Amino acid sequence: MLNKYARAFFTRVLTPFAAFLIRRGVSPDAVTFIGTAGVVAGALVFFPRGEFFWGTIVITLFVFSDLVDGNMARQLGRSSRWGAFLDSTLDRVADGAIFGGFALWYAGSGEDNILCAVSIFCLASGQVVSYTKARGEAIGLPVAVNGLVERAERLVISLVAAGLAGLHAFGVPGIEILLPIALWIVAVGSLVTLVQRVVTVRRESAEADAATGVEGGAAQ
Repeated sequence: MLNKYARAFFTRVLTPFAAFLIRRGVSPDAVTFIGTAGVVAGALVFFPRGEFFWGTIVITLFVFSDLVDGNMARQLGRSSRWGAFLDSTLDRVADGAIFGGFALWYAGSGEDNILCAVSIFCLASGQVVSYTKARGEAIGLPVAVNGLVERAERLVISLVAAGLAGLHAFGVPGIEILLPIALWIVAVGSLVTLVQRVVTVRRESAEADAATGVEGGAAQ
């Protein structure tokens, strides 16, 4: 849902900014690298110290590069396999930094091994969810399912909760509980999404194998 509606909205909003960067001679790849570096820095500098509000602000400023670089490429007519590969690869790096930052906090000053493990599960499951779709498509299957919690949902749920939880440092009582709740939601949602995609690939592969067998028999 977020991919369908929010992405379309922000693409329209960010189009003038993308055009401005093009006029300044900035390349889409440069935006991709800068955006990823900003997200990684925001996550690994602020989150392990429990500064969730400021970390979320920094990450939010840079995470929109994921929309800007693609917008620039389309305006330039340079959409390419390399750009898609680079963007997808660096998305995984950014996601890993965000949930890695949570894990470092709970392993250190946060003093909660269970939430540390949940954060690591969110990190790993997010990577595997993306891999299942990419691998399914690589072997020629449509993987016609998005799943309950995709990347956009993982980021929005976790970052909104982290930003709000960070308000505890400004004297808002009890709000820090939102981050653990969000991490559990993302963990469970990612697991459900993983199962959905695996089941879909299993069904589609069985159908493709059966169709190939039928065609082969008819040809003989």
